[in-house]
Amino acid sequence: MTTATTDTKRRALGKGLDSLLPRIQVNATPVAVPVQAPAEPEGGRPREIPVDEIERNPYQTRVNIDEAELAELAASITANGVVQPILVRPLASGRFQLIAGERRWKASQLAGKKTVPALLRQVSDEQALEITIVENLQRADLNPMEQAHAFERLSREFHMTQEQIATRTGKDRVSVSNYMRLLSMPESVQKLVEGGQLSFGHAKVLLGLKLHPDFERTAQRVANLSLSVRQTENIVQGILLPEKTQKEPKLEPPVDPNVKEVEEQLQRALGLKVRIEDKNGRGRVIIEYADLADFDGLLEQLAGN
Repeated sequence: MTTATTDTKRRALGKGLDSLLPRIQVNATPVAVPVQAPAEPEGGRPREIPVDEIERNPYQTRVNIDEAELAELAASITANGVVQPILVRPLASGRFQLIAGERRWKASQLAGKKTVPALLRQVSDEQALEITIVENLQRADLNPMEQAHAFERLSREFHMTQEQIATRTGKDRVSVSNYMRLLSMPESVQKLVEGGQLSFGHAKVLLGLKLHPDFERTAQRVANLSLSVRQTENIVQGILLPEKTQKEPKLEPPVDPNVKEVEEQLQRALGLKVRIEDKNGRGRVIIEYADLADFDGLLEQLAGN
């Protein structure tokens, strides 16, 4: 990959939120807020705002927050403070409404912080909704169905084309299209993807059975047997073209429990999906990353930086 291509992709991955945040003009009509200094223009220093004067974002698309991860973040905030400011908008009541940074806000409360560093932005209800969706899409831990629903909201509520969604979120148009196709699956299959029993790769393959009566049964079978994407492809091919299939695909041998344990340890340490292929003490370690941010984080950890 050339340096120019890499720089372009890095800019694409982070440009979604920047394009949604209008500047607060210095000479704009001020809004009553419970702080003494006037609102600073975009790029100014964050200010400390009382956590109990901030209201939750009513447009938040994420429903569940992992309590263990929240506790870890709270411990980090206790030790180091809030590294990245949250984003809020002032309300006519004198309070503030959260736009981005719900985990940091909740973790600050859990850590017993009285205030939290925040940047103020003047945005409309529609802009607040759009920013929230885009911020969530730029996170690496969204499951495929959460991403699909977020794309669908941008399409339905803002009448965006897939090309426009791709531009706003830093994704490519084909990925946006593939994620949105997941919403055409039966609800039972969507729940398997949402729960992690089926991966995005499994779902894309199973969509080949979209109009087939065995769709749900096949998806459940793949999940129950923990089949690989390649095995799923063979099964789908056998259903669609039975005359070309001589036998069922062989199941992969079970993974050694010791190897599985090491895989899980590496995944917890790196925060990325890790697969170990071992045969008689020889093999390879495969680390998967979703975007350049994941890749940069991996390099920093491996380099001990």
